[in-house]
Amino acid sequence: MTLRIAFQGALGAYSHEAVLKARPDSQPIPCTAFEDVIRSVREGEADLAMLPVENTTYGRVADIHRLLPMSGLHIIDEAFVRVRISLMAMPGQSIDDLEMVRAHLVLIPQARKFLDAHGIAARPAADSAGAAEQIARDKQMGIGALASAVAADIHGLEILASDIEDQGHNTTRFLLMAPELDMTPRAETMITTFVFEVRNIPAALYKAMGGFATNGVNMTKLESYMVGGAFTATQFYADIEGHPDDPAVKRALEELDYFTNRLEVLGVYPAAEGR
Repeated sequence: MTLRIAFQGALGAYSHEAVLKARPDSQPIPCTAFEDVIRSVREGEADLAMLPVENTTYGRVADIHRLLPMSGLHIIDEAFVRVRISLMAMPGQSIDDLEMVRAHLVLIPQARKFLDAHGIAARPAADSAGAAEQIARDKQMGIGALASAVAADIHGLEILASDIEDQGHNTTRFLLMAPELDMTPRAETMITTFVFEVRNIPAALYKAMGGFATNGVNMTKLESYMVGGAFTATQFYADIEGHPDDPAVKRALEELDYFTNRLEVLGVYPAAEGR
């Protein structure tokens, strides 16, 4: 049976590219919003969910940290996708034929130098791959799309320029999520992701983090965010290197638990190549 993986966006989106990278033989299931991705897995329409969490240029993806603990899903893998921007259009055109390009609002500034050099105006679209899809469907001439090469291949568009992003390091991190928590140690380096709320006592966060330092556990990510509409950053999202059964990690988590009201492991998974 073919594995079904839901992602946000149209076919050819960078999230689709992450699906192909993580599970090449799977069936991609495009969804309109992140909530739809989660719902499709919870209702059995898809087996796994692929969700972006952060980008090296723009930081964390809006709302995703709020959604993850509420999703009922667990992280089983991660994937890093270099954001390579291609300019595409209906076949038979050149760059000089284009009056305008369309792309997601976040993608346009990433190719600003190229667009300015060629005098091409840009208009935001809800989805970059969706813009490519619309151009192909309506056979629009004089309009291009900024999207991944995967989008051009899927929708039959011609790539007029490749790798036009201003910054060559731009990378997005994705999480592959499943309904069940899998804590099998599947690699030499494992990542454990969890969320926690500190107790309302002085220096609670400082004391909670002390266990990781004293036990030599490397924390690669720590972010706070508001919950319940209050301007109090009491909930935190963290990534650490190691497995919960590792003696050092186990001691650090036990110490963390003492200073928290809530501690929930979201996933234990292999560190991806390129991390």
